Amino acid sequence: MLSRRTLLATPLALPAIARAAWVPDRPVTITVPFSAGGPTDVIARLVAEGMGHDLGQAVVVENVTGAGGTIAAARVANARPDGTTLMFHHIGHASAATLYRKLPYDVQGSFAPLGLASDAAMTVVARPDFPAADLAGVMAAIKREGDKLTLAHSGLGAANQLCGMLLQHAAGTALTSVVFRGSAPAITELMAGRIDLFCDQATNTATFLRENRIKGYAATLPQRVPGLDLPTTAEAGEPSLAMSTWHGLYAPKATPAEIRARLSEALRASLREERLLARLADLVTEPASQDRATEAFHTRFLAEEVARWRPIIQAAGQYAD
Repeated sequence: MLSRRTLLATPLALPAIARAAWVPDRPVTITVPFSAGGPTDVIARLVAEGMGHDLGQAVVVENVTGAGGTIAAARVANARPDGTTLMFHHIGHASAATLYRKLPYDVQGSFAPLGLASDAAMTVVARPDFPAADLAGVMAAIKREGDKLTLAHSGLGAANQLCGMLLQHAAGTALTSVVFRGSAPAITELMAGRIDLFCDQATNTATFLRENRIKGYAATLPQRVPGLDLPTTAEAGEPSLAMSTWHGLYAPKATPAEIRARLSEALRASLREERLLARLADLVTEPASQDRATEAFHTRFLAEEVARWRPIIQAAGQYAD
């Protein structure tokens, strides 16, 4: 993961590339599959603003919620492939390929990935009086106590559900899942000591960790999260727990190459804007490096994520019809 200084310098080091000629003749809509105000929505709006500056055309965000993001995805998959209807989605787009037995679209085959936009660490956290001293102790407690321990998540396809699955997969045992309507009520119950464990975005947990209102054990990115006194999962002896809540931008599959190239170019331009970089830092989120915010990288990465999460979800046996 590159620093912000490196990110800003990267484009100057790249070979000159001819600017794609396509210009949208009307506003571009970025469909977000989650409610306004959440991390995905906030990042999408920052990206939309930056892309609008680069495209010279308004880029607006539309929230289309429901069914773990699949309603929004189906709408974009079937939209006219003219570059004016896009989707901004997180890791749940990859997991949907396995979580849902039937989808009205193909996770990989119905979309043209335009580039990644951001990465956020997940954090393994617990109630304030949880007895484990470190992540090794957490894993030992999970193996020893099993379903006597409770694990929070906020529903099918949520990043915190996936992180919880990963935690249980690594431990080789199942916990008792408690489902909440979002991260905020889960953290409230965790602080009160009524839930044992949670695995959620640093965006949501950072303030409570800094105030010692919950107990933190590790963050899941390869490098440490600035401002959080937590080891990485690799440093803590559990490298298999590495993951991120990543976000990416998509167009319908049949979108012409010239349009895809121009939109991807605008995405990279947005990720160089100082306002976006500062706001992402506030959200404890890293901007995607310029080489990750490309069609080629995003396409490979999506395939890898679909393949990675399939056996983990299958082992958990948690599906939607």
